[in-house]
Amino acid sequence: MKYWKKYVPLSLLSKFFSLLAILCDLAIPLLDAGIIDYCIAYDPATPPGEGVLSFLYSGALGEPMSSRLFGNLAIIFACVFLLRVVLLYCKNVTFQWCGLRMECTLREETYAKLLELDGETLARYNMGELLTTMNRDTIIFKEMYSRIFMNLFDSVLMIGISMGLLASIDWYLLILPAVITPFFVIALVRYLSASRKLFRAIREGYSAINLDVQENIGAVRIVRSFAAEDREMEKFDACNGRVYDLSVQQVRLTAKYNSIFMGFQQAGYVGTVIVAILLVLSGNIFLGSLTAATTYVTKIIAHITQISRSCFMMQNQLVSGGRLKKFLFEQSAVLDVPSALVFSPRPHIRLENVSLTIGEKQVLRGIDLDVPYGKKVGIMGGTGSGKSALLKTLSRTFDVTGGSVTVDGKDVRDYPLEAVRAEYAYVFQDVFLFSNTVDANIAFARPEDCTEEEVAAAAETAQAARFIEKLDEGYATIVGERGVGLSGGQKQRISIARALIKGAPVLILDDASSALDMATERRVLSALSAECPERTVFLAAHRVSSVMDCDEILYLRDGEIVERGTAEELIAANGAFAAVWRLQSSDGQLDDSSYGRAEL
Repeated sequence: MKYWKKYVPLSLLSKFFSLLAILCDLAIPLLDAGIIDYCIAYDPATPPGEGVLSFLYSGALGEPMSSRLFGNLAIIFACVFLLRVVLLYCKNVTFQWCGLRMECTLREETYAKLLELDGETLARYNMGELLTTMNRDTIIFKEMYSRIFMNLFDSVLMIGISMGLLASIDWYLLILPAVITPFFVIALVRYLSASRKLFRAIREGYSAINLDVQENIGAVRIVRSFAAEDREMEKFDACNGRVYDLSVQQVRLTAKYNSIFMGFQQAGYVGTVIVAILLVLSGNIFLGSLTAATTYVTKIIAHITQISRSCFMMQNQLVSGGRLKKFLFEQSAVLDVPSALVFSPRPHIRLENVSLTIGEKQVLRGIDLDVPYGKKVGIMGGTGSGKSALLKTLSRTFDVTGGSVTVDGKDVRDYPLEAVRAEYAYVFQDVFLFSNTVDANIAFARPEDCTEEEVAAAAETAQAARFIEKLDEGYATIVGERGVGLSGGQKQRISIARALIKGAPVLILDDASSALDMATERRVLSALSAECPERTVFLAAHRVSSVMDCDEILYLRDGEIVERGTAEELIAANGAFAAVWRLQSSDGQLDDSSYGRAEL
């Protein structure tokens, strides 16, 4: 309701225009009947009786069988027809505009929900499902709100008024429609039940196709390198074939029930026309009434057909609407709070007995850490030890399930979510660049007020300036999915520059130098220390060289801190950190400064 209630006044206006247009449309057969009964086949001995528009033939517009009456009726006919055209135009403009606005609102809401939900909740949806929800489902559901509801409103109104007018002519004309209606309703209910199941399966098929296409766009090089084109094509053909088979079933179902509905409609039409002819021959109604009755029966049949088609299409739209509702009402596991708390310019971060469980797996347990402003913390450990998870608890990508993360003595969950994430400049392990220019990617956090000089300075600190200047268009070069290809190390340096531009007091580097050679990494870390001497830094890495200058190093295993201290203290302790240090220094990596000379 909340996604379309603001458009209710406009929707009601469009329905008001529709009501007036229907009344004009239904008045035209009565005018036709009047022209026939009073101007063409008028019999003074048996004048037509009272009717809905009989006041027009009282003599004010002219005597029966006169050219004056015919001319006036023709003018009224033309005016009603033109008024109907204008009303239909107003109706179509208002309901289409209303539908487009709702589609836009739904797309904005789904995108906002996408940005709001935490990673764990989003992980329950595959990419194909998300793309289908945000694109196809919003368009399909909009059609139900605007077009289908309007069609049903028109049809119900047209049928109701037409049957009332038929009854005013002679109630015998309603006998066959009344007999056929229950059978029609039973067939329609069965039709809708079967079609909804098919539409649900078809939608799932389209989601599978979207997922398959999206995966292969991103993994095209892997597919080619493993010569797996045939296997991937077979997988796509299977998804595509399933949608084809389901669509064929839908076509057969539609053809079957359309034939049934057509039989009901033709029986009702032919039977009602026969009844009307018999009434004319018996003198109960006049010839003009026969033409009007035939027109109304035709309209009733046409709108019964429209109701069946609209209800059929609605099954698809209800499936899409159900998916939209499920997504829009998802609750993030990381909840925002309305709070006026603000961070100090020099935040003091503390983790007290922090534990984190994701799904059924405990990722962190018993983490204690005190980080006053300006401290440099290194985090090491094997793959899956919990390094990234620990960093994500700081910015509330995940909320801790035990213990607390506090900033300046207050639980981080008491701060507004936007304020929390504004405190951190994050360089992720998996680098993503937008399909935009290099400078736009670097200035992402401050697109409005970031100057070219600041972009260049950040790129220089991140050791990215030299290779950027060698690109064809320098900082204006398009990068990202559809741009020029960059190496992993180049992308990481642009990502580091992007984090520096944000100017947040806490910098988080999650294995941010894994794609850099040793010399480039050393220059980047040295430049960061020089440019950000007072910032708090969290640095997760697999290389000992990355964390050697940190004030404190944590070594994690299975989500627990098993060692902590400075590099010298941990080497002297001869534990897990020392073992990694010996392994990595035995082949000279820690002392090799010859890498990366080509970019100097």
